[in-house]
Amino acid sequence: MHNIQFDLVTEELNPTFLFGVKIDRKESENNYHSHDFPEIGVILEGEGLYHLDDEYIPVRTGDVLIFNPGTRHESIIGDSETGRVEFFFGFTDVKFCGMRPNHIELKDGGNVLHTKGKTQRTIFRICEEMVKENQTRMPGRYFMLKSFLVQLLLSIVREQTGQMELAEGKEFDYAGKKDTAEKIADYLEEHYADKISLDQIAENMYLSPFYISKIFKSEIGESPIHYLIRVRMEKAKAILESGSSLSIAEIAERVGYEDAYHFSKLFKKAYGVSPSKMRKEA
Repeated sequence: MHNIQFDLVTEELNPTFLFGVKIDRKESENNYHSHDFPEIGVILEGEGLYHLDDEYIPVRTGDVLIFNPGTRHESIIGDSETGRVEFFFGFTDVKFCGMRPNHIELKDGGNVLHTKGKTQRTIFRICEEMVKENQTRMPGRYFMLKSFLVQLLLSIVREQTGQMELAEGKEFDYAGKKDTAEKIADYLEEHYADKISLDQIAENMYLSPFYISKIFKSEIGESPIHYLIRVRMEKAKAILESGSSLSIAEIAERVGYEDAYHFSKLFKKAYGVSPSKMRKEA
């Protein structure tokens, strides 16, 4: 039996590589700007300041700067500085566990990751390899550059996560399709009142949402979403038949729905009558 834990991504890590460029900067950028895609900057040499979202942040050799979409930034070279060597990666189409799409979120909530030792050496090597690959102009260059980007992203996220732990109540042991499907069913029955998505469950297993849905339907006979709806409707029906004084909206909320109208439509589809009518007939 294998203990399945979070991986760094919920699906295949397949970013779109936009650019990689090394800049030997002798003067300030004088262009306070942002992008609609994520960008990573690496300080290969030098120190000084970066203008980031209306703050001036000190940077030094080995620092990795995260410019998520919309983050305004500008490199500042002071009068006393001799310059700075920087490398920039532009990319899109990434989604890491626990992070928004196209975002890399650091543990301290900031934009600068201070690296050292093995991580710093790895990142510097990736930058050097990308410079060499850019210069070769060999066939397949885009895919080689993309592979270096993947290494860089994993190095950064690994530095942040370390040995990851499962969130409480979300651990699954994998012992074949049947066991996995039953574990998912148990989870849905226990957490029916919570906001649940297939992606959320998939984040806690080394399986894709598509595969989870497929094995669940093959073993249980219906999709996870339909199973969850059925559990919720049964719970709501039990409340109505108990003579509870809760309003329809409150019952809807108790079984995981914020929209009472949507809840009522699902209930009527399941039982042929509205929640209000079933209450009267109970």
